[in-house]
Amino acid sequence: QVQVEESGGGSVQSGESLTLSCVISKKIFTIVHMGWYRQPPGGQREMVVGRTMGERQTSYARSVKGRFTMSRDNAKNTLYLQMNNLKPDVTAIYYCIHRDTEKDYWGQGTQGTVTT
Repeated sequence: QVQVEESGGGSVQSGESLTLSCVISKKIFTIVHMGWYRQPPGGQREMVVGRTMGERQTSYARSVKGRFTMSRDNAKNTLYLQMNNLKPDVTAIYYCIHRDTEKDYWGQGTQGTVTT
């Protein structure tokens, strides 16, 4: 069974950075989509960044473009989200997703909090 675990969240001040990690327990050979989503307090889960296999570019939410970067280490089965110049409006629980041809694999999330 595939397990997904996010880490790296925490509390930082405005302008600082966080790097989130997402480890998946085993390689998914039929992956079709991967990315990061977030759910702010009282809000809906929304996509922050996503990559669909077969598409040329990674898609970023407009509000994070230029400040957030998703990367992947295939050898470690790990997905990263580098978040720079953070603002309080990005406070949320961050989840990573791996989607194969049959289902979505989500982790439990990691909390990222930005204070002024």
